[in-house]
Amino acid sequence: MDLKSAFGCHSTPFTREVRVGDHYGLTFFDQARDGILRALEKRSSAALIAAAGSGKSTVLRSVLQCLPEARYVTHYVKCTAINKRDMYREVARVCGVQSSGSFPALLNKLQEKFEGDLSDSGRRPVLLLDEAHDLRPDVLGMLRVLTNFQMDSRLVLSVVLAGQPELGRILNREDQDAMARRILHYATLRPLSRDETAKYIEHRITMAGAALCPFDASALDALYEIGRGNLRSTDNLALESLELAAAANLKVVGAAQVATARKSLWPS
Repeated sequence: MDLKSAFGCHSTPFTREVRVGDHYGLTFFDQARDGILRALEKRSSAALIAAAGSGKSTVLRSVLQCLPEARYVTHYVKCTAINKRDMYREVARVCGVQSSGSFPALLNKLQEKFEGDLSDSGRRPVLLLDEAHDLRPDVLGMLRVLTNFQMDSRLVLSVVLAGQPELGRILNREDQDAMARRILHYATLRPLSRDETAKYIEHRITMAGAALCPFDASALDALYEIGRGNLRSTDNLALESLELAAAANLKVVGAAQVATARKSLWPS
């Protein structure tokens, strides 16, 4: 029996394809989102620092949904370990700016683009840099120059840096002090607690259409103990456990299925 038929789901649960409005409400997620939004409202910059799989993308999607298109123009860049020139070119590509010319000329073009967004349409430009922990320190430092308008007398461009804890360590370096001081708000995310994990599992399976949560108490405990409150790990474990239970024609998922799922997902 396939998973959806076995547990009465209309869609596959625990995938990443979740609408923002269907996410499980977590207070600390809302606090991270609201802190970033307050910084952007002040035309300043923010950082979101959290471990892989902890929900950064969920918070970023929520932030973007809360920025009305009439007031903001957003540009999303997924960062890699490239040099300054290539990083400027990638930002230019995303922003629709021709990337030809010298390095200083490209910087001027980008700043003119951002100033044009603000002066021509009144829309505040926001540059969202995801996976920012992959940025080389010298490239991260160049963002200070990109946000410097008219000898630092105007607030034009807001930058949101999102990345794993390494991003925080880079920003704490002495040579990154100038950039770190431009960030008005630092948001962080923590793992789910045991109770939050159980409620999250119940929410996700219910959103997929199941009338009842098929995980028994032992399975919920195992999902927490193995997943350690990490959203991505919990999702992967829960989905694999459901698949195993469905294949065995089981209507209830127990700790045994979670333990087996762990072996198939991660090396010993």
